[in-house]
Amino acid sequence: MSSAPESASAAAEPAEGLDETKAPLMDHLIELRRRLIWCALALAVSFGVCLYFVDALLAVLVRPLVEAGQRQLIAVAVFEQFFVRVKIAFFGAAMISFPIVASQIWLFVAPGLYRNERKAFLPFLLATPFLFAAGASLAYFVAMPLALHYLLGFGGEIGGVQQTSLPGISNYLDFSTRFIFGFGVAFLLPVLLMLLERAGLVTRAQLKRGRRYAIVVAFVIAAVLTPPDVVSQLLLAVPLVLLYELSLIAIWLTERRRGRAVAVAASASADGPA
Repeated sequence: MSSAPESASAAAEPAEGLDETKAPLMDHLIELRRRLIWCALALAVSFGVCLYFVDALLAVLVRPLVEAGQRQLIAVAVFEQFFVRVKIAFFGAAMISFPIVASQIWLFVAPGLYRNERKAFLPFLLATPFLFAAGASLAYFVAMPLALHYLLGFGGEIGGVQQTSLPGISNYLDFSTRFIFGFGVAFLLPVLLMLLERAGLVTRAQLKRGRRYAIVVAFVIAAVLTPPDVVSQLLLAVPLVLLYELSLIAIWLTERRRGRAVAVAASASADGPA
């Protein structure tokens, strides 16, 4: 008579065990959804604010062009000016919401890390926006004006034909955003190299041996991200090489710090009670 309840309880036990194994995964998915919602809200609010002030943002972007002596932009399509403003608003929203998005990623990942891992990765996360801002500032205040002065200097009368530069508004937007974003991402090289070393994928000795290849790669990246003039390429390639060397110094300092910590821990364990 008791076989039915026993079989029911036996069938319930695997179900309960299955629910227990599913619970951590469901918790992670719920937490991931919450973080993604915060990221989407931050991006949406930033987009709305940037769209409201889009004319002011466009005025900031065209300032290097005005300083280069060009005071006219043309639109060759009916909807071009509208889509340009949408792109500018999205570009500004991505910049403004980046710290919030990065913090949400950190809040999702940090609980799964040990305390020493959190202490190791947090400085890289904090340094990322500052390095990106430094690269973007170099592009906006130095590289873009020099590149525009050079590229717009090919006008004048040639063979009886008057040549005049009339940049399209979409073309200039692509030019300026690629410059700013490219320089900003390129300046994250120290963070990338130190994270790779921290993860054990590369060593300082390997990076030192690959210095000549890194210099070549730096100039290739500069050639891809900048206009075809030597000044703009040097303005990106030289900082990349210097940042590579700075990464080697930073890795050397972290190695020394880890070595001292290991030595202190070893001496403490040796002096402890047997």
